[in-house]
Amino acid sequence: MGCKIKNTDEKFCSDCGEIIKLNAEICPYCGVRQMPAPNPFGITAPNGKNRIVAALLAFILGGFGAHKFYLGQMGLGFLYLLFFWTAIPAIIGLVEFVILLTMSDENFVRLYGQPKELWD
Repeated sequence: MGCKIKNTDEKFCSDCGEIIKLNAEICPYCGVRQMPAPNPFGITAPNGKNRIVAALLAFILGGFGAHKFYLGQMGLGFLYLLFFWTAIPAIIGLVEFVILLTMSDENFVRLYGQPKELWD
């Protein structure tokens, strides 16, 4: 039995072990759906946003509204920037950090994970 060597744009099928394209959703050899690689930051919403990234932004740069800009809430982001010197946005950012950390991935996707074209 020969040793299978894959290129950088390929992966092994999780079921049959054949070499398939890296972005293949279904193995062309056995027909089994391929699971995406696990993300160390949890699931990523359909619009590309991530709950853990948003929480870290709220913790580190919450006083400047970085997490609001990241989540697409530009108006609130500018409001945080306008009042950052009062430290009130920093306090609210810490509260939102805890809320984002304790929120389930499903709730995050429901609240913040829709693609922008669905908002219009």
